[in-house]
Amino acid sequence: MPPPSKQALAAYAAAALPLAAAALPVYVHAPKFYAGLGLDLALIGVLLLAVRLLDAFSDPLLGLLADRVPQRWGGRKAMLAASVPVIAAGMLLLFHPPAGSSGLATWLALSLILVYIGLSAASISYFALGSAWSRDYDERTRITAARGAAALAGVLLAAALPEWLSRQYGSAAGLGLFSMAYAPLLVFAVALTVLAGPRAAPAADFPAWRLRDVLRPLRNPRFLRLAAIFLVNGVAAAIPATLVLFYVADVLQRPELTALFLALYFIAGAAGMPGWVRIAAYAGKARAWLLAMVLAVAAFIWAWFLGPGDVAAFAMVCVLSGLAFGADLALPASMLADVIDDDEGSRGRPDGAYFGLWHLLEKLALALAAGLALPLLQVLGYVPGVVAAGSALPWVYALLPCVIKLAAALMLWLWTPESRHAKPLLTGDAT
Repeated sequence: MPPPSKQALAAYAAAALPLAAAALPVYVHAPKFYAGLGLDLALIGVLLLAVRLLDAFSDPLLGLLADRVPQRWGGRKAMLAASVPVIAAGMLLLFHPPAGSSGLATWLALSLILVYIGLSAASISYFALGSAWSRDYDERTRITAARGAAALAGVLLAAALPEWLSRQYGSAAGLGLFSMAYAPLLVFAVALTVLAGPRAAPAADFPAWRLRDVLRPLRNPRFLRLAAIFLVNGVAAAIPATLVLFYVADVLQRPELTALFLALYFIAGAAGMPGWVRIAAYAGKARAWLLAMVLAVAAFIWAWFLGPGDVAAFAMVCVLSGLAFGADLALPASMLADVIDDDEGSRGRPDGAYFGLWHLLEKLALALAAGLALPLLQVLGYVPGVVAAGSALPWVYALLPCVIKLAAALMLWLWTPESRHAKPLLTGDAT
């Protein structure tokens, strides 16, 4: 099979932009938006948790579905396309609630269910489509890097556009306009992926809906190793993401620069991905990812030492750690595609089942990060908005993730989950 052309890679990557752009408005803006409409904050929190639990339960089942959509109906591309109206409707409903507070909680819950289920179905089928596209070890990294770059562009768009629209037209009207503009962007990008992206690989010819197939990836020892490393590394990355607003406001005392710091981080991540692709092609994906973890710790640990007004120093931390973050976007999913090769048989590849669990691990990392960092800060006496000498915030924001990242690096060094086609991590490969 010839390597993917640049045009085909761009077409495949297109759908990643709107899928990533949905995250910030849903996770960041929606709670504040509904609180402003009079909904109790505690109730919003309960609804978000309840819908997230439902969403997490559905991911493995959606993975099974992605493997079982008949090819005559379009296979995984059909599932990706079918998710578009669900996501678009959910986004429109979420930011266009009925007037008055009656039924607002129900409206929020139903809107979130549509958005979450639609995004999960789209992401799982989309990732599975890319995983099955190529059998070449290095080409898979190009595919995941292209997808990661488009996703970062979506994150930047979602960070900038709602904020600009809110300043121009007010918060409620701005978010409403964003949700209206989002729908045609989603339709166009997914259509580009479906029509001009990779040829749909045949879905696995498995018996329909055996629930034990949800656990099939857990019988693959390489997947278990990779999943454990991915989860621990994901927690390390999610803790700073959870606490960055507090850190910039209470440690650096420059909350107005938060958007700039985030932009530097994500732009550096996109800029770093081509380099990690080349390093992975030369030295192997596990070696490249291990190097990125070590460099991330070496760069991010300096945030522990910073204080009020250290803007330039923290900007450098964002750039350097962002460059290392590019490896997280390009390499783990590519390694997962290699690992699925171990489970490929005459009936096909169960990419959907694997990415259903993978998607669940991403959400679990976010939940574990919040569940670990926020209570720990409270126990250590941190109060948001109160600037105090000897605050626990730098310890939890900077030092804790570095320790966890080093644990992930050690796991990767000892349990390299590279595929049988890869360069070994060490001369005496521990596989």
